[in-house]
Amino acid sequence: MNAFVPTDQAALDDLRSRLARFRSVPTIPAAGVPLDSLFLHWRNDFDWREQEKRIAAYPWAVTQHAAAPIRAIVSRAAPTAPVVLLLHGWPDSVLRFERLFPHLTDVTYVAPALPGFPFSVSAEARSAPEMAEAIAEAMREWGFDRYVISAGDVGCDVAEALAAHHPDAVTALHLTDVSQLHYLVDPPSDLDHEERAYVARGHQWQAAEGGYMHEQSTRPDTLAVGLGDSPAGLAAWIVEKLVRWTDGNGRLESVFTADQALTWVTAYWVTGTIGTSFGPYALGGAKDWPRIEIPTVFTVFPKDLVNAPRQFAERFFRVVEWREYDRGGHFAAWECPDDYLWGLSTALRQS
Repeated sequence: MNAFVPTDQAALDDLRSRLARFRSVPTIPAAGVPLDSLFLHWRNDFDWREQEKRIAAYPWAVTQHAAAPIRAIVSRAAPTAPVVLLLHGWPDSVLRFERLFPHLTDVTYVAPALPGFPFSVSAEARSAPEMAEAIAEAMREWGFDRYVISAGDVGCDVAEALAAHHPDAVTALHLTDVSQLHYLVDPPSDLDHEERAYVARGHQWQAAEGGYMHEQSTRPDTLAVGLGDSPAGLAAWIVEKLVRWTDGNGRLESVFTADQALTWVTAYWVTGTIGTSFGPYALGGAKDWPRIEIPTVFTVFPKDLVNAPRQFAERFFRVVEWREYDRGGHFAAWECPDDYLWGLSTALRQS
């Protein structure tokens, strides 16, 4: 099985043809993100081959014996170096960690493409617990019996499942958020005032910003048809999140260049994985395990989605370090790699 599969030229020709036929429609300006200029750049100037060449140059590996094959960037340091497992989220991919990779010279790191996400072996939707089992099997095949996990967003759900079901393998956790499922599904009944305010804030956020989650959870196939057939629709769905979930004052260019944002979007297009990336939302997966007793480090960034207070996190994790930053958002490893690295380094010291 190929470690990295380049995009067929016919797929790129088809993408350019679809972009050439983009039809602009009237919108409500205050409700969205202006994208027409980005679409023009995508059609006329963006070079996926240039980006793909860089991505393909990473040390990719693919499991050979796992029941659910995993493709990952596997960068090996010295045989005695600690091992770090990096778990991305939605709507991104392993590219979330590109600005972190140059700092990880003294560790072996593994950045798997989550099943059903860009660069994964199979475009098959999986729940977060199912992803966790597939990744645990892949880590064993690659010879990694003990490792620290660093994760955000959906990756936090996968990390939590891995820590719950494979506590002998996971030595420490570094997380940027507590899964919203902890307050959306059967929340604790003895919340204090600050925790109740957090839950109320979370439900307000869901009402104002969480339409994507509700749609991806309840009607994923309907949504996937439109986004999988229209590159403009796909870009609108993803780029809105790159703007609204980052600490860029509502401006894409404060966090991403046009080429960087389009690389993240095009990764979904050429791999045909937008529908299967809804797996963690649509397939659920109950958190049917007790409190995680593995030492856990949290780094909290102010423009992330809904930040929990420490005492809420401590209901579910043995929190050993907690640091709140004054800048950064949902894609912290990309936005603030130095600050993110502090959390990872601290977790490594706990392992």
